[in-house]
Amino acid sequence: MRGANESRTQRARDLRQGDNDAESILWSELRDRRLNGFKFVRQLPIGPYFADFACRDERLVVEVDGSQHAESSRDAARDKYMLLNDWSVARFWNMHIFNDRASVLETIVAILERRLTAEVSAVDLTFIPAGGRDG
Repeated sequence: MRGANESRTQRARDLRQGDNDAESILWSELRDRRLNGFKFVRQLPIGPYFADFACRDERLVVEVDGSQHAESSRDAARDKYMLLNDWSVARFWNMHIFNDRASVLETIVAILERRLTAEVSAVDLTFIPAGGRDG
């Protein structure tokens, strides 16, 4: 068994402490298997990146973004890395979480239950399924 990577563990802790309001709201809905029994974790290290939220069992990364992420080349590289490592990625805007939380949660459930399997690129949602997901 390998030992803990203390620097990555500390970075994940720091990121959790720095949650923005939208992330805190979403975490309150995802934690403790509250969303249809699916287990999520926060700030999961995946390669050189940290996922805001991740469901390991379904290999889904959920990102919560503000307007500074619009057209971000860093996010594009991050998404590509996640996809190459068989993680699907769903990105929601902060404002969507504030204004229509129920819709965000239903979309996440639809992805997890494989009712939403096609790529989506909309104003309030980007979903990129990993290649290995069954439809």
